[in-house]
Parts: sequence; C-alpha cells; structure tokens
Amino acid sequence: MRAGTVSGAARLLHISQPAVTKVLQHAEAQLGLVLFERVRGKFYPTPEAHRLFGEVDKLHAELVSIRRLAANLKAGPQQRVRLSATPALGATVVPSAVARWSRLFTDGHCELATHHTRELVQALVLSELDLGLTLHDPRHPGVHAEVLTQAPMMALVPARGAALRARSPLSLEALPTALIGLSPTDPLGLRVTAECEALGLALHPVVSVQTYQLARQLAEAGVGAAIVDPFTAASADRERVAVRPLEPAIMVPLVLLTPVSAPISQAARRLVQEVRESASACLKNAGIDESEAAPPVPIVSPVQRSRAARR
Repeated sequence: MRAGTVSGAARLLHISQPAVTKVLQHAEAQLGLVLFERVRGKFYPTPEAHRLFGEVDKLHAELVSIRRLAANLKAGPQQRVRLSATPALGATVVPSAVARWSRLFTDGHCELATHHTRELVQALVLSELDLGLTLHDPRHPGVHAEVLTQAPMMALVPARGAALRARSPLSLEALPTALIGLSPTDPLGLRVTAECEALGLALHPVVSVQTYQLARQLAEAGVGAAIVDPFTAASADRERVAVRPLEPAIMVPLVLLTPVSAPISQAARRLVQEVRESASACLKNAGIDESEAAPPVPIVSPVQRSRAARR
C-alpha cells in the first residue's frame, strides 16, 4: 500500500520480490480476503485492503515508536533528560542549572521547553517529559510534586535615589495605586487577591499581564509596581526598581513535578540537584532569603516510593 508496487515493497523491506509475493499470498489466505487485484502485472488494493490499512497504519506507527524507544535505550537513555519549566523559571533558574549539568554529562542531551503548569502536567502524564518545574503544586494524581525550596513573593516598585535601596517589607495596604496586575487565573495572582480581600483591600491594576517577566519589565519601565515571584524579582534591574518583600509574607514554592509511572534517571537526578543549587544561588545573589525554606527532598523513583509506603 505504501510503496505502490511489489518491487517497491521489496526495496523497503530489504527482501526479494518473490518473498513479498509469498508473504502477501499467505496474508490473504489467513484473512480469507483478496487484498489486491492483479491487472496486467499491477496490483490494485481492494476496498477491504483500504479498510484494513487504516488500522494497520496505526500499528505501523506504534512499531516505529517502539524501534525508536529501543534505539534510545540502547544508546543510553539515562543521558537524555526532557525538562520543561514555567516561563519565569525557564528565564531565571533553568539556564545556569543546565549549563553546569551539560559540563558534567558531556554525552548527555537535555530537551528544554517552557509551558504553563496545566500543559506541564499533561505532558508528564503522557510521558512526554521527565521533569517539570513550576511555582505551585497542581495536586494531580498522575504526577508527584516535591518542593525544592521556597521564598516570599516580592514587590517591584519603580524608584529613584535612596528609595532604590529600600529593603524593608512593604505592606499590602501601602502598595502604590499604579499597580501591574497578574492574570485572574494565575495561582500566585489568586493568592495575592485572597490576601488583599482578607484585609478588606481591593486591587485596581492599571494593566494586567499573563507572565511575571512582563510584569517585571513594565515595572522597570516605570508603568507601576508589580508583585512577582522571588526568582523573577531576583533578575530585576536594581537601578530602576526597589525589590521589597511583602507583608504579610506570601511564600512561593519551587516545585519539581515528575510522572508517577516512570523512574527517574541518574542524569535527571543530577539535573534536579543543579536546579536546586541554581535557585538558591539566584535568591542569595539578589539578597532574597529562603525564609522557611523546605529541607532538601531526596528524589526517589515511584518504585522506591511504593516500597516506602508499604513499610
């Protein structure tokens, strides 16, 4: 069906033409169906062949996937890591972590991408990713979530002169009226809104954005104050904005997501370690304390987790 001729099929399968004819005859005998009409030496597929081809083609695609998987396993899949992070983490924590990891695994290959948390979860469940990094726990039964570290959300306030050096906490009541809002569906934005509502405050942003990086850039441009995650705040231009923790503190976790159904390779474990160290260095260099930080969590496989649960 794919090659169009017996000779073409023989070339694709690396066998002789008589062998192709023999296999085809055997298939028709087993099925009790004529698959091809022979007319003047040419083969024309019957309607039954067309109907079968749709299903057989699916099997063929799966076989190709199995061959690719087998080739990857033979080549050493432990050296290949598929990592995706939310945009804020992809721009701040991930680059230096991958840079150090690539120096350790010179034969390794890291596939990087950025997705929002919902897309991350879907890719992990479908085994399209090995690791995911996000800023909140999605609480999905198909993924395992581990907190690598956590730090408070920060306010980026356009300022000049001495005000740039201000590091004292900024209360929610004292937020400037010119405020850059986060998406109403954003998990961190929802937490800020909930804290404000608890204090009887109503936020009236002058502009709303989808990403923390854009909020940071607008704050640096002087559009207004922005409330962002600590990792985005760490990359802020201190010549344009004052970076101040919020009061009351709103803690933001750096969450590692892994598929429940798949083991974690040694290369992936090492990349997680580099991510943790990169996150800590990012916050330390910016003078942001990892307040109430979660202790390091050993990265274990689903099998190890299952054994531990039985004990």
